[in-house]
Amino acid sequence: MPVQQRTGWHALAVTAGVMAANASGYLLTVIAARVLAPAAFGELSALLAVLLVGVVPAMGVQTAVALRVAAHPGEPNAPLAGLGFVVAAVVAALAGVAVPLVAHLLHVRDTGAVVWLAAALAPLTLNGLWQGLLQGAQRFARYGAFVSGDAVTRVGGALAGLVATGTSGGAMTGVALGATVSTCAGWAVCGRPMPAWFSGQRLGEAVHAAQAMLAVVVLINLDLVLARHVLPAASGEYAVGAVLAKIAYWLPHAVAVLVLPRLTGADRKRAMVAGLAVCAALDGVVVLSAVLFGPELFVLVGGQSYVDSVLPLWPFAVTGSLLAPAQILLFGRIADGDRRATLLTWFAVAAETVLVLGWLNDSPGQVIGAAVAATGLLVAAGVLVEIRHGRTT
Repeated sequence: MPVQQRTGWHALAVTAGVMAANASGYLLTVIAARVLAPAAFGELSALLAVLLVGVVPAMGVQTAVALRVAAHPGEPNAPLAGLGFVVAAVVAALAGVAVPLVAHLLHVRDTGAVVWLAAALAPLTLNGLWQGLLQGAQRFARYGAFVSGDAVTRVGGALAGLVATGTSGGAMTGVALGATVSTCAGWAVCGRPMPAWFSGQRLGEAVHAAQAMLAVVVLINLDLVLARHVLPAASGEYAVGAVLAKIAYWLPHAVAVLVLPRLTGADRKRAMVAGLAVCAALDGVVVLSAVLFGPELFVLVGGQSYVDSVLPLWPFAVTGSLLAPAQILLFGRIADGDRRATLLTWFAVAAETVLVLGWLNDSPGQVIGAAVAATGLLVAAGVLVEIRHGRTT
């Protein structure tokens, strides 16, 4: 099969998997909002937000493992499996210890819901291991199938628990059980690797990747949190705009998945340029649509309650469009073992926070303006670092 055709099929498989995962998550939110009382729905939403933070170690494991497999294709997977199992065990232990604290902070009456959330984190971390093995080996068809299957089992379990019990605890029980089913399937798909001891360097790579992914997760959600803090009355309107930013960020996600394992090879520069170009092309459509059809998109996302909104959508699209290439540039730095590069992302987090809390806090437009400025500076800095790296290699 020609390279271009094979790459197209890979992109299609990964995109389908990611879209299935995002669609299933949206379905869970829609059904939960109708099944649960408002207070219980708020509780479940808070638990799912904690779960999003809890899977950051899984993202770190996936990134580190994918880069290692891509750079050393003949290396046994047993040490990497050992790394994944150890990280999963540590995450499970920390989550178990944090159960009383999380239950108290979130005012969760059913502590069992938090226990099941903690139980879900170990298999979810292992799923990061399986995804990393598949991604690094560039087995993208299986990667896409596994990502979609994982989403179906987790969300299917959550929906089953939700319908059966009508509680957030039932939903979290379903998430944990579904994640366990998917991680068993992932182990089989990856050839049933048995864990073996690994070097401290492998652990350091995973920790570095995890904190880099944490910085990305924080930056993606930061403007929404800041808007809620400084403009509580307008936070609902801002949240509708933030949906478009998430769409712009996730739309080219398949590009990041395909590019990552190629950042360790001889065609690294071409892969990086091609990835950034495809991101710009895809998200250019989102930005143009926001410019041309902003009010219509606002109503489409938020409903008739926002028909009179004058908040422009295009800055949200620009923010999401900048976050996508920022992540690819960050992957490039991680692939080179540059542990200073993550500081750029944390600097962008700090800059956006200072801008909003210090000056740009009188309107939703000012808050999203701060987000555009911070992410734009991050991309510019990332490009400069990448150019400098190219001149020195």
